[in-house]
Amino acid sequence: MATAVHIMRFRSPLLSRCRPNCQFIRPAANISTHRFLSSYLVTPAELSEALKKNSPSKISTAPRTVALCASWFLPTSPLNGLQTFREKRIPNSRFFDLDKVSDKHSPYPHMLPSASDFAKAMSGLGIRKDDTVVVYDSHELGIFSAPRVGWTLKAFGHDSVHVLNNFKLWVEEGYPTESGEFWDVNTCVYPIPEFDGSKVVEFEEVREVVKDYNKEGAEGVQILDARPHGRWSGADPEPRPGLESGHMPGSISVPVSELLDPVSKTILPGDKLRKIFEAKGIDPNRPIINSCGTGVTAAVIDAALREAGFGDNSKIRLYDGSWTEWAQRVKVSDGLIVKEA
Repeated sequence: MATAVHIMRFRSPLLSRCRPNCQFIRPAANISTHRFLSSYLVTPAELSEALKKNSPSKISTAPRTVALCASWFLPTSPLNGLQTFREKRIPNSRFFDLDKVSDKHSPYPHMLPSASDFAKAMSGLGIRKDDTVVVYDSHELGIFSAPRVGWTLKAFGHDSVHVLNNFKLWVEEGYPTESGEFWDVNTCVYPIPEFDGSKVVEFEEVREVVKDYNKEGAEGVQILDARPHGRWSGADPEPRPGLESGHMPGSISVPVSELLDPVSKTILPGDKLRKIFEAKGIDPNRPIINSCGTGVTAAVIDAALREAGFGDNSKIRLYDGSWTEWAQRVKVSDGLIVKEA
C-alpha cells in the first residue's frame, strides 16, 4: 500500500474512495516499532523516533507508526476538534472524529460504532491492521479525548495502539508541526474486527451494581467518575441543558484534573497515580467501572490505571453511556442520583 500523500482541499477521510488496486497485504517480515514504544503512554521523543523508522518507500507494505489526532471538546467550549487539527498537528497525522465514528442510532453522543463502521473509518483513514497507532489530543487540553480513541481501538482488537503524553509537550519541546488543509491519504481495506464486549458495561448492569451497593454479599464493584467534582457532587450544572448533575450511589469522584500534571497536562507518573487511587480508597483487587459524562474522559481513568499498574485489566470496564445516559434513564426520586448536601 502506498503511503504517498498530497495536499488537497479538505474532504472527510470517511468519504475517500479506495483506489482500485488498494488491498490489505501482510508483509513478509514484521518490522515492529514496539521496541520504541514500550508502554501504553509514550513521550514525544519516543513517538518522534518511531515515526522516523517508517519506510520512505511509496509502495512499502511494512507496518508503520501512524499519528492519529482525536481532538474533541465539550459542547460548551468555543473550540472545535477539526479546527484545532487544521491549525496545528503532527505532520502526516490523520483525524479521528469521535462524533462521526459512532453509533448513529443511539440517542446519546458518540457511543461506540458497529464493527463494520469502525472498519470503514479505519479504512478511510488509511490505517492498516498491522500499523502502530499513536493517538494524541489538542495542544490546548494536553490529555482529554485521546485515551477514549485509544480505548476504542483496543475494544475493536487493534492492540498496537498508544497514547501520546502529550501533544502540548510535543509543541513545547520543538517537534515539528504543520497546519492548513490536511493530507488526503490512500484508503485501504481494514478487516471487520471482533468487538471485545468485556471492555464495556451497559446501563442495565450498572443499575444492578448501584442497587446492590452496600448490600451484604454484593460483588463490590467500584464505579469511578471522571467528571469535575462539582458536577459529581451536584453543586455545578452539567454542560448539556436539562441534565441533572450529581452521582450514582457509591461512586467515587476521580476528576481527570487530579490525574494530570497541572502545568504540562500530562498523565502523572505511575507512583503518583497509585497514591491518588489509594487515597480515594479504591481497591485494586475489586472490579472497576469507569464513567464520566459521555464515556470520553472515563478512558483517561482507564489509561491512568494502566500506567499505575493498578487493578486487574480483565476486571476494568467502561460505561459507554455514562452520566448522560444514566441521568436520562433514572430519577432523583428513585434514589439513584445523589446530590451532596
